[in-house]
Parts: sequence; structure tokens; C-alpha cells
Amino acid sequence: MLPFARVTIIGLGLIGSSLARAIRAEMPTVRVTGHDADPAVRDIARRIDLCDDVTDTAGASVTDADLVVLCVPVRAMGAAAADIADDLPADAIISDVGSCKADVLAQLNAALPGRTIIPAHPVAGTENSGPEAGFATLFKGRWSIVTPPADADPAAVEKVAELWRRVGAEVDMMDPAHHDLVLAVTSHLPHLIAYTIVGTASDLEDVTQSEVIKYSAGGFRDFTRIAASDPTMWRDVFLANKEAVLEMLQRFSEDLSALQRAIRWNDGDALFSLFTRTRAIRRSIIEQGQDDAKPDFGRAH
Repeated sequence: MLPFARVTIIGLGLIGSSLARAIRAEMPTVRVTGHDADPAVRDIARRIDLCDDVTDTAGASVTDADLVVLCVPVRAMGAAAADIADDLPADAIISDVGSCKADVLAQLNAALPGRTIIPAHPVAGTENSGPEAGFATLFKGRWSIVTPPADADPAAVEKVAELWRRVGAEVDMMDPAHHDLVLAVTSHLPHLIAYTIVGTASDLEDVTQSEVIKYSAGGFRDFTRIAASDPTMWRDVFLANKEAVLEMLQRFSEDLSALQRAIRWNDGDALFSLFTRTRAIRRSIIEQGQDDAKPDFGRAH
């Protein structure tokens, strides 16, 4: 039995458009309605037949929904929820795809008191954005973390989890605050480092006579891929999850200082030990199917 019959997706960027495609591919009898605040995005969604229906207002998109998934930047979740409050069916479940959960849950509870809210976070994406960037297989083999509040209805939690299983994701459950700490390490801090390194390289372009960009086929290229991600989304992520990000950033700064000392004092044993340990971590990521073991990360040349 399908977990939902009528799903509304609000926000038709990379994740929202991928979810729409995945639902239509894996659950073709489910009716998918979409809305985006940007009229240009709505026009594209209609042109590419992304959803069964694309509405011009958020309220119109949810009038008969049994699940509403908010796919907007995390600091816009409260406003998006408020826009649908008057038109939302009483028994509808509200979820989201944001990468910060405690802050999002607080926003949704404030905007939709007494409603059934089951947040979730599909840990998947690319550096591209917009409705044409999505694809139906984005979630296959990736994790989707469901972060229900402590008093959530178990049946509603299972319905949201089953939706993500149906589109190919592996599902795990976490407390919202614990999720935010984990993602600060695995996603938010790496993006912050990438943005910083690329910004530093840009500042040094005069010193290096533009050779940073010219010779970016090395590790710098991989940082630029991450740093190409949606600036609005990542601005909101860092501000919404700032306590966990700052905690992880402090730990990283301490580890970086230790590495700096090892280089200064020619401590090759310390460097070798660190690089060996981190190489093993990389191998475990590949073994768990979370990345590609092909040469050059599977890039086509």
C-alpha cells in the first residue's frame, strides 16, 4: 500500500524537482502537485511537465494534500508553512528536506501549531540547482534521515519513512539535535572549508598570476565543485545550525593547529599517522556505497 495518494512539493529546485520525478517514476498513481514562489520556476516546471499540476499560490497547492514536503531554504521554512496554514487539510502530514532539523522543527511548530510534523533530510544533492537540475535517481542508495519530535505519531513517521524508501533511499532515524551535530561534521563544515579555500585562492590570484585557476585540475578543483552550491541555501544552513557548526569549526581549528605544528617541527610520523587514518576512512565510505571507487572519482575525460 502506498504511503500517500496526494503529495504537494513546495520549492521546485534540485531536491524538490528530483523528489517530484522520483515519486512519478516509482509511484505513478500518486498525484504530485508543485508550487514555487518564483514565477519563472513555475513556468519551467510546467514546460517540462514536472508535476501533475503546478499552482500559482502555495495555498492552492495543498488543499487536498495528504503530505506536504517543504523544499525551500531552511530559514524560509516558517514563512512557507505560514503561507499554507489556512488551506492545509486537518489530517495532512507536513515534512521537509532541510539539512538543519532542530531550527526547522521549531519554525514549523510555530507556524503550524498542533499539526503533524515529521521532518526529514535526504542526504543527497549536487552542486547544480533549479527545476531542470533534478533527476529521479538522486536518492537511490543515499540516506534519508527522518527526525520526528519525541511525541510524533509512529504511523505518520512510518509513512514518511516509507515514502523515502519507495524513491530508493536508505532510511535512518535521529533526534533533531543529534542530526544537526552529525551533519555539521559531514556536510556543513566541509562546505565552509570549501568556500573559504576558494575565496582565499581568489584573493591570491594576483600573487599567483592566475595560475590557481589554470592548474585547478588538482585538489582545488574538488573544492570548487562543493563551493558552487546554492549560496542562499548554504547561507541559511550556517545561520540555522550555527551552534553545531561553530562547535565543529573550533574542533577543526584545533586539529589544524596540531597539523601546523607537525609540519613546522618536521614530525613525519604524525603526518603519516594522520594520512593513513584518513585514507582508511575514505575507503570505508566507498565500501558503504556512498561514493565511487573509479579512478579520478569516476570523472569522464
